[in-house]
Amino acid sequence: MTGLYVETGGEGPALVLLHGWGLNVRVWDPLAQALGGRLRLIAVDLPGHGHSPWQPAHATARRQVQCISAAVAPLLGHKPYALLGWSLGAELALQWASARPQSLERLVLFAATPRFTSAPDWPYGAPADRLERLAQGLRSDYRRTVSDFLELQVRGSASGERVLAQLRAALFAHGGARPEALAAGLDILRETDLRAVMGDIDIPALVVAGQYDRVLLPAASRALAQAMPRARYVEIRRAAHAPFLSHAREAAALMTEFLES
Repeated sequence: MTGLYVETGGEGPALVLLHGWGLNVRVWDPLAQALGGRLRLIAVDLPGHGHSPWQPAHATARRQVQCISAAVAPLLGHKPYALLGWSLGAELALQWASARPQSLERLVLFAATPRFTSAPDWPYGAPADRLERLAQGLRSDYRRTVSDFLELQVRGSASGERVLAQLRAALFAHGGARPEALAAGLDILRETDLRAVMGDIDIPALVVAGQYDRVLLPAASRALAQAMPRARYVEIRRAAHAPFLSHAREAAALMTEFLES
């Protein structure tokens, strides 16, 4: 038993959803409403987030993917499914897909990158000191640090105030993340570099970025899509880091077309 919290809803093809750093399954509610029950959504609280417990063994991306896949396996059986990841959840989704499980048929990624931090050969990443500032903030006041990060996610969005309210409502309704889980998430973002395996993920993929994302450059998602054999890149105008919230109907239409094609 993994003990991770899982919710299901809707009918149709199965779609597993992995949320971002510091959030929980409630962040998917507006998108689920826009999808109108046409998909069987299986949403998971990442280890140490929301209602899911935390264990030191969850600290690595590889172990988190193992725990999450074990938690949803009884709901999937051996039937085909798709996987959706957002931000940190997209990093885990890419790790998951790189193992090439036979039943995984399609991949949807919001605000995704194979490498979060910049490097001499990767100009699309965030400055390394951004993660260090977040890590320092966690040690002094982790709740304030998460709140500040939520505000960064909505900057540039056409519906920034509404999206920020939705993010905060998700935390209020379902609970935040434990400091240990938040620190581990930053370590995963700092250490992960999947560029060498992107060419091996040979399944249809939809990569969606927000035009004004201040957390992750859209160019990183574009480069990711170009590195994957069967990926399509879409950039949503006037969206920021959470386009599935600011433009839920547009995102739902893109997903529905992609998953049903």
